[in-house]
Amino acid sequence: MGGQILTLLWLGLACHKAEVAAPTVPAAAPPVETMSEAEALAIATDAYVYGYPLVTMDLTRRVLTNVETPAGNTAPVGQFANLRTYPDASFRAVTAPNADTLYSAAWLDLSAEPMVLRLPDMGDRYYLMPMLSGWTEVFASPGTRTSGTGPQQYLITGPGWQGEVPEGLTRVEAPTSTVWILGRTYCSGTPEDYAAVHALQDQYTLLPLSAYGGNYTPPPGPVDPNVDANAPVRDQVEALDGEAFFARLGALMAENPPAPADAPLVARMAKIGVVPGRGGDTSGLDPAVVAARKAAPTEGKARIVAHADTAGRAVNGWMVSTDTGTYGTDYLQRAYVARIGLGANLPQDAVYPTTSVDADGQPLTGANAYVIHFEKGQAPPVKGFWSVTLYDPQLFFVDNALHRYAISPRDDLKPNPDGSLDLYIQHDSPGKARKANWLPAPSGDFVLMMRLYAPESAVIDGTWQPPEVRRVTPPS
Repeated sequence: MGGQILTLLWLGLACHKAEVAAPTVPAAAPPVETMSEAEALAIATDAYVYGYPLVTMDLTRRVLTNVETPAGNTAPVGQFANLRTYPDASFRAVTAPNADTLYSAAWLDLSAEPMVLRLPDMGDRYYLMPMLSGWTEVFASPGTRTSGTGPQQYLITGPGWQGEVPEGLTRVEAPTSTVWILGRTYCSGTPEDYAAVHALQDQYTLLPLSAYGGNYTPPPGPVDPNVDANAPVRDQVEALDGEAFFARLGALMAENPPAPADAPLVARMAKIGVVPGRGGDTSGLDPAVVAARKAAPTEGKARIVAHADTAGRAVNGWMVSTDTGTYGTDYLQRAYVARIGLGANLPQDAVYPTTSVDADGQPLTGANAYVIHFEKGQAPPVKGFWSVTLYDPQLFFVDNALHRYAISPRDDLKPNPDGSLDLYIQHDSPGKARKANWLPAPSGDFVLMMRLYAPESAVIDGTWQPPEVRRVTPPS
């Protein structure tokens, strides 16, 4: 891995009945257009990068909702999947999972009607409940930072919905019919704290607007035997050939409309036969266009991967990006984040400095020992909490004897006599005296990611910088 890596119905009440926008009618096939091979490939590659997050979200949704009832990290559409313990090294549903908060995730389909989200009184516990569009844009982020910890109720509406908002509900307008609520609730990981968080998770509820004010029991979810729940979603996305990818993209764009700012690119995409509601029909297209559509996945993936070195600012060997959660027309940044950290938060909620190299620019490997040294008073400045997580080059956890995938102050870190703090990252134990500060590494290459929740402005503006990962000689 070269360079740095940057691195979630049926009880109708007449008074709530509302108008929903008519289904999008597939656009007519665009006129055949002749163009050069270079122009066709440029458009097709841009279209692949543009559509990569939407296709990734859809495949992730399919994998995580393909069950009749909630189980583990899966739940039918419209229901919460509450992780009761931290993910382990077998977890492959989402890249770069965290081991600091317990996930409470839910997928919504707002094409039929809005959904009501209820959150309990959280006391003094840190949490956030970001809502992502089908394009991975965070359009709302209830939680400790923004809305406080008191009880809350939201009405989440889809594109074009018009209707009355019942008293006591705060409306949140989603830009797409697909919504991913990727909630995170802080937990220390002790049995007592697990129990406390579980009690809160059980109070995270969703119900359709038509059931609001009455009793509601979610129906069983449909199960599609063709959904692959074993292969990582990223692999499934990147296994799609050009025709399959663009067919899926066109279909998804019908229910998840492009943003107004996307109009210039959407117009260009029409030249290669990709429009909302239609993307797989290549009949009548210029041969150069057909060839470009076939080549687009290879070219597009290469462009996304190559963005690693420019996805943020390089600081002491770390890549620090504050361009997450909302992307505007920076489609390459959005695709890159979707590929390596789907569900990333707004920078005000979390920043993720990430590195795969040491202070000398050499790849991190378990063949060496490393130290991250924080001078006294220079630990990450956050209002929430911070941690350092270790991943393999594919951004999944690596099993180890301690089953420790992240290290943070909750591990009862031992400061140095002068008040500074050292974290030890190495394959073998650094000894009993340093065990609390040890993040076990694999024998091969690995990646480190900091998580800085509710960071202070010094993190976002770059005044505070993560210290370098320094190679050291382990004690004998």
